[in-house]
Amino acid sequence: MATQKATAAAVDFARIYTSLGLGKETIASLQAFRKRHSEAQRLSNHYAGQPTTVDTAHYRSVLKNTAIVDEAEKLLRDFKPITYDVNAHVKAIETFESKAVAKAKETEEKIDIELSELQTTLSNIESARPFDQLTTEDVGQAHPRIVEAVETMLKKGKWTVPGYKEKFGDLNLM
Repeated sequence: MATQKATAAAVDFARIYTSLGLGKETIASLQAFRKRHSEAQRLSNHYAGQPTTVDTAHYRSVLKNTAIVDEAEKLLRDFKPITYDVNAHVKAIETFESKAVAKAKETEEKIDIELSELQTTLSNIESARPFDQLTTEDVGQAHPRIVEAVETMLKKGKWTVPGYKEKFGDLNLM
Protein backbone atom coordinates (compact mmCIF):
# COMPACT_ATOMS: atom_id res chain seq x y z
CA MET A 1 0.00 0.00 0.00
CA ALA A 2 2.87 2.34 0.79
CA THR A 3 4.35 1.80 -2.68
CA GLN A 4 1.05 2.74 -4.31
CA LYS A 5 0.95 5.98 -2.34
CA ALA A 6 4.57 6.72 -3.22
CA THR A 7 3.86 6.06 -6.89
CA ALA A 8 0.74 8.22 -6.84
CA ALA A 9 2.62 11.00 -5.09
CA ALA A 10 5.47 10.78 -7.64
CA VAL A 11 3.16 11.39 -10.61
CA ASP A 12 2.91 15.08 -11.44
CA PHE A 13 -0.47 15.26 -13.16
CA ALA A 14 -0.28 19.01 -13.82
CA ARG A 15 2.90 18.47 -15.82
CA ILE A 16 1.31 15.57 -17.69
CA TYR A 17 -1.71 17.67 -18.65
CA THR A 18 0.43 20.46 -20.07
CA SER A 19 3.23 18.41 -21.67
CA LEU A 20 0.95 15.98 -23.52
CA GLY A 21 -1.24 18.76 -24.85
CA LEU A 22 -4.43 17.02 -23.81
CA GLY A 23 -7.80 18.53 -24.64
CA LYS A 24 -10.15 20.01 -22.06
CA GLU A 25 -12.51 17.03 -22.20
CA THR A 26 -9.68 14.54 -21.70
CA ILE A 27 -8.29 16.49 -18.75
CA ALA A 28 -11.76 16.71 -17.20
CA SER A 29 -12.22 12.94 -17.64
CA LEU A 30 -8.85 12.23 -16.03
CA GLN A 31 -9.62 14.52 -13.10
CA ALA A 32 -13.01 12.87 -12.60
CA PHE A 33 -11.35 9.44 -12.68
CA ARG A 34 -8.74 10.54 -10.12
CA LYS A 35 -11.52 11.84 -7.86
CA ARG A 36 -13.50 8.57 -8.10
CA HIS A 37 -10.32 6.57 -7.48
CA SER A 38 -9.38 8.53 -4.36
CA GLU A 39 -12.95 8.22 -3.04
CA ALA A 40 -12.91 4.45 -3.64
CA GLN A 41 -9.54 4.15 -1.87
CA ARG A 42 -10.84 6.17 1.07
CA LEU A 43 -13.93 3.94 1.40
CA SER A 44 -11.85 0.78 1.04
CA ASN A 45 -9.49 1.90 3.80
CA HIS A 46 -12.44 2.91 6.00
CA TYR A 47 -14.20 -0.46 5.69
CA ALA A 48 -10.99 -2.48 5.96
CA GLY A 49 -10.48 -1.09 9.47
CA GLN A 50 -13.90 -2.18 10.73
CA PRO A 51 -14.51 -5.54 12.45
CA THR A 52 -15.86 -8.35 10.28
CA THR A 53 -17.22 -10.63 13.01
CA VAL A 54 -20.85 -10.75 14.15
CA ASP A 55 -21.53 -10.94 17.90
CA THR A 56 -24.52 -13.32 17.99
CA ALA A 57 -24.48 -13.45 21.82
CA HIS A 58 -25.41 -9.76 21.89
CA TYR A 59 -28.36 -10.36 19.55
CA ARG A 60 -29.46 -13.39 21.64
CA SER A 61 -29.62 -11.18 24.72
CA VAL A 62 -31.46 -8.34 22.96
CA LEU A 63 -34.00 -10.29 20.86
CA LYS A 64 -36.80 -12.37 22.32
CA ASN A 65 -37.04 -14.66 19.29
CA THR A 66 -33.82 -16.66 19.54
CA ALA A 67 -34.83 -18.90 16.61
CA ILE A 68 -34.00 -16.04 14.24
CA VAL A 69 -30.58 -15.63 15.86
CA ASP A 70 -30.00 -19.41 15.57
CA GLU A 71 -30.93 -19.30 11.88
CA ALA A 72 -28.65 -16.28 11.25
CA GLU A 73 -25.82 -18.01 13.13
CA LYS A 74 -26.28 -21.16 11.02
CA LEU A 75 -26.26 -19.09 7.80
CA LEU A 76 -23.08 -17.29 8.86
CA ARG A 77 -21.38 -20.57 9.71
CA ASP A 78 -22.38 -22.20 6.42
CA PHE A 79 -21.43 -19.17 4.33
CA LYS A 80 -18.66 -19.87 1.85
CA PRO A 81 -17.54 -17.04 -0.40
CA ILE A 82 -17.65 -17.83 -4.10
CA THR A 83 -14.55 -17.23 -6.13
CA TYR A 84 -14.92 -16.07 -9.69
CA ASP A 85 -12.54 -16.73 -12.53
CA VAL A 86 -11.81 -13.26 -13.84
CA ASN A 87 -9.19 -14.38 -16.35
CA ALA A 88 -11.69 -14.11 -19.21
CA HIS A 89 -12.47 -10.51 -18.22
CA VAL A 90 -8.81 -9.66 -17.82
CA LYS A 91 -8.05 -11.18 -21.22
CA ALA A 92 -10.89 -9.15 -22.81
CA ILE A 93 -9.56 -5.98 -21.20
CA GLU A 94 -6.03 -6.72 -22.39
CA THR A 95 -7.31 -7.38 -25.92
CA PHE A 96 -9.23 -4.10 -25.87
CA GLU A 97 -6.17 -2.31 -24.54
CA SER A 98 -3.90 -3.74 -27.23
CA LYS A 99 -6.40 -2.75 -29.95
CA ALA A 100 -6.69 0.74 -28.47
CA VAL A 101 -2.90 1.13 -28.37
CA ALA A 102 -2.58 -0.09 -31.96
CA LYS A 103 -5.31 2.32 -33.07
CA ALA A 104 -3.61 5.16 -31.21
CA LYS A 105 -0.29 4.41 -32.91
CA GLU A 106 -2.02 4.28 -36.29
CA THR A 107 -3.69 7.61 -35.58
CA GLU A 108 -0.37 9.06 -34.47
CA GLU A 109 1.23 8.01 -37.76
CA LYS A 110 -1.63 9.57 -39.75
CA ILE A 111 -1.35 12.78 -37.77
CA ASP A 112 2.43 12.88 -38.29
CA ILE A 113 1.95 12.49 -42.05
CA GLU A 114 -0.73 15.18 -42.08
CA LEU A 115 1.48 17.51 -40.03
CA SER A 116 4.37 17.04 -42.45
CA GLU A 117 2.05 17.80 -45.38
CA LEU A 118 0.75 20.89 -43.62
CA GLN A 119 4.30 21.98 -42.85
CA THR A 120 5.19 21.61 -46.54
CA THR A 121 2.12 23.61 -47.53
CA LEU A 122 2.98 26.30 -45.00
CA SER A 123 6.54 26.57 -46.32
CA ASN A 124 5.16 26.83 -49.87
CA ILE A 125 2.81 29.62 -48.79
CA GLU A 126 5.59 31.48 -47.00
CA SER A 127 7.97 31.19 -49.96
CA ALA A 128 5.35 32.15 -52.59
CA ARG A 129 5.47 35.51 -54.33
CA PRO A 130 2.95 38.12 -53.23
CA PHE A 131 -0.20 38.26 -55.35
CA ASP A 132 0.49 41.77 -56.64
CA GLN A 133 3.82 40.59 -58.11
CA LEU A 134 2.29 37.77 -60.19
CA THR A 135 2.12 38.09 -63.97
CA THR A 136 -0.31 36.51 -66.39
CA GLU A 137 2.49 34.26 -67.65
CA ASP A 138 2.98 32.94 -64.10
CA VAL A 139 -0.74 32.17 -63.79
CA GLY A 140 -0.72 30.53 -67.23
CA GLN A 141 2.21 28.33 -66.27
CA ALA A 142 0.55 27.32 -63.03
CA HIS A 143 -2.81 26.54 -64.70
CA PRO A 144 -2.47 25.80 -68.44
CA ARG A 145 -6.24 25.32 -68.78
CA ILE A 146 -6.72 29.05 -68.25
CA VAL A 147 -4.46 29.79 -71.23
CA GLU A 148 -6.36 27.26 -73.37
CA ALA A 149 -9.71 28.78 -72.40
CA VAL A 150 -8.53 32.31 -73.24
CA GLU A 151 -7.09 31.20 -76.61
CA THR A 152 -10.37 29.45 -77.48
CA MET A 153 -12.34 32.57 -76.59
CA LEU A 154 -10.06 34.73 -78.75
CA LYS A 155 -10.42 32.37 -81.74
CA LYS A 156 -14.20 32.48 -81.48
CA GLY A 157 -14.23 36.22 -81.03
CA LYS A 158 -15.76 36.12 -77.57
CA TRP A 159 -14.58 39.03 -75.49
CA THR A 160 -16.81 38.53 -72.47
CA VAL A 161 -16.45 36.07 -69.65
CA PRO A 162 -19.56 33.93 -69.12
CA GLY A 163 -21.38 34.81 -65.87
CA TYR A 164 -19.45 38.06 -65.34
CA LYS A 165 -22.36 40.43 -66.05
CA GLU A 166 -24.71 38.40 -63.86
CA LYS A 167 -22.33 38.54 -60.97
CA PHE A 168 -20.86 42.05 -61.27
CA GLY A 169 -23.36 43.85 -63.49
CA ASP A 170 -22.83 45.77 -66.73
CA LEU A 171 -20.55 48.76 -66.25
CA ASN A 172 -21.07 50.15 -69.76
CA LEU A 173 -22.62 53.61 -69.81
CA MET A 174 -24.12 53.17 -73.24
